[in-house]
Amino acid sequence: MKCPYCSVDDDKVVDSRTISEGRAVRRRRECNGCQRRLTTYERMEEVTRLVVKKNQIRQEFSRTKVLDGLITACQKRPISMEQMESVVDEVEKQIRERFDREVPSVFIGEAVSEQLRELDPVAYVRFASVYQEFADVSQFLQELTSLMENRGLEKRETENRETENRETENRETEDVL
Repeated sequence: MKCPYCSVDDDKVVDSRTISEGRAVRRRRECNGCQRRLTTYERMEEVTRLVVKKNQIRQEFSRTKVLDGLITACQKRPISMEQMESVVDEVEKQIRERFDREVPSVFIGEAVSEQLRELDPVAYVRFASVYQEFADVSQFLQELTSLMENRGLEKRETENRETENRETENRETEDVL
C-alpha cells in the first residue's frame, strides 16, 4: 500500500484486529520510508443496498455519509471517533438484519437518532434538528422538552432504585444485628 505521507510503496503491519463483530479488520501500519503510522480497514464486500429517499429517489447506501452526519452533530462534544464508528456499525447491522436491497432513509435517520439519544443528548438534538427538518423554533422546543422530560423520568427512576437498594441494605444490616 502506498504511504499517504511520502508515497513509498513499502510498509509493515504493526497491529491487526477484527472490528464490527468480525465483519471488518483494522490494521495499523508503519511506513518503512518515513516511519509514520496509518490505519487501514478491510471490509467484506456486501450486496449494495439502495437508500430510498423521501422523494423516492434511490442512491447507494454510504457508510461515510452517515459518519459525516455524526461527526457534524458531535462537533465539540466528548464523543470519540470510536464511539461514532460504533453507532454506524450498529446502524449498518440493523439495516443488514431488516432490509435486503432497499432501505428507507427514514429508517436510517431514526436508527441514528435512537443511538445518539442514548450517547449524547446535545448531539442528538443537533442531528434531529437537521434530520427532522424543524420548520420553526416551536418544533425544536417541543423536541427539547420531550428529551428533558425523558431525562427527568430516567433520573427519578435511578434515584428510586438507589433508595430501594439502600433500604434493602439497611434491612439486611438490621437483620444481622
